[in-house]
Amino acid sequence: MKKLMRLMSILMVLSVLFVACSSGKYKDGTYTGEGKGASSNIKVEVTVKSGKIDNIEVLEHKETETIIDGVKNELIPNIIKKQSTEDVEAVSGASSSSHGVLEAVNQALEGAKK
Repeated sequence: MKKLMRLMSILMVLSVLFVACSSGKYKDGTYTGEGKGASSNIKVEVTVKSGKIDNIEVLEHKETETIIDGVKNELIPNIIKKQSTEDVEAVSGASSSSHGVLEAVNQALEGAKK
């Protein structure tokens, strides 16, 4: 009986650890942040599902449209893929706008941290 109880206790602890580790590092929800781009502040919305970055949308900006399109098409998918802004390189020719989006995403994720 003691062995069974010990085994059940171990399984319970392992299941709690598994759930905690697999749930991601962010709280689910929608978060906004702002960062300074080349021509304006850039406002983004970050959606977290199952503890992971699911979507990033640029809500407001006054950047050059072709430049921000490059950021949307290259930088944002890399952030989602890496689940972080760390080691995500700025888009060539759009470094200020890229840094503005990275700053905005970091600000949004501050509210999502567990």
